[in-house]
Amino acid sequence: MKKNRIKIVGRSYAHKVGEILRIYEEHERSGLSNREILRRYIWPVYPICEKTFYNIINASADPRVIRQQEDLKRQLSLF
Repeated sequence: MKKNRIKIVGRSYAHKVGEILRIYEEHERSGLSNREILRRYIWPVYPICEKTFYNIINASADPRVIRQQEDLKRQLSLF
């Protein structure tokens, strides 16, 4: 029997999502397609496939990821 489990989002994943979104938002206004942005700018830093890239873009709206990113910002500001 499968119970409803709340999936915990790790801090490293939240950091990776934030970095990939930062790179993506930096280059999206240039008129390049998402595929070109992935191939030129994101893949050399984070070697991920296109499907993972789209999953990360969708994960950026997930409240669990947003909460982890806010916790990371607060933690980094302490030091």
